[in-house]
Amino acid sequence: MTERTRADVTADVMAERYSLGTGPWTITPIARGALGRIWRLTGNGRSWAVKELLFGCDEAQVAREAALRASAAGLGIASPRLHRDRHGAHVSRLDSPGGGSWVKLYDWVDGAEADARDPDVLDWFGRTMALLHRAGEGTVEAPDDWYERCPDDSGWEDVLKKVRDAGLPWSDELDRFVATSAPPLAYWVTPAPPDGRVTSHLDLQPQNVLIGRDGPVLLDWDNAGPVAAEREFARALHVWSGGNDVDIAAARRLARAYREAGGRAVLTGPESFSMLFATALNYIHVQAETSVDPAVTAAQREYAARQAVTCLRTVPDLAAVSLLVAALDT
Repeated sequence: MTERTRADVTADVMAERYSLGTGPWTITPIARGALGRIWRLTGNGRSWAVKELLFGCDEAQVAREAALRASAAGLGIASPRLHRDRHGAHVSRLDSPGGGSWVKLYDWVDGAEADARDPDVLDWFGRTMALLHRAGEGTVEAPDDWYERCPDDSGWEDVLKKVRDAGLPWSDELDRFVATSAPPLAYWVTPAPPDGRVTSHLDLQPQNVLIGRDGPVLLDWDNAGPVAAEREFARALHVWSGGNDVDIAAARRLARAYREAGGRAVLTGPESFSMLFATALNYIHVQAETSVDPAVTAAQREYAARQAVTCLRTVPDLAAVSLLVAALDT
């Protein structure tokens, strides 16, 4: 069994819902992620990006995304415009006999993925993260548990049993991870204090930046929400400076650009990386669970299994984190 193509995500339906005109229209699948799928909608000499949400929609989350985008745009951060449908909503449900889909419509952006080794890109990103933290200052909301908590022993044992019972070939690898790597990372996962919170992007990775005709463009704002600025700063440092293969010069350059643009977050120790560890542990747990979930499609299970295995082999390393802390303390 393969994942079905959503019959309700069609070119004509999207064009009508967003009042785009008469066409003719075409829609083409482009990419698939953990939570959604991207389509390219083309007609009348223009293109748009359609994001189909595969696991439902939190409309309050979309409202946070739209509000942060507007604030960030006022500070000069470029991102694809999030369009309203003909009813004025930033997200639209397209019903069908098969259950329907939630979709969002964005401007299409052509460009190349950002190269985190490029000094100019690192400078841009450091400045951009500082501006994002300025745009999102003053939030009183608590971060989602995804960023501040992680599975306990019983949660790991439950999913490990399911993976074993399903006979998946990577069950031993998951077993070793749960026994050896997960506990020392989980030790540093704690709720953040209320001071220093901002509303921010929460998925600041090089693959979410395109270098377009007019410069860098920040994509994928779906996770926008409250976070401790220190923790997003720490996670971004790890991701943009090579992950476990730490590039100290890149980390220092990024941090310098961040501070020169007014960013106030600083590293205090491994505890600053709580968000990095929490998201890594939670992602592995969720993908492992999805890989054996009979309620999703076979394609979704297969995708989840591949993601789980990939992330088991690239989980953040405490030694790399210690190098970053030491490098930025000098």
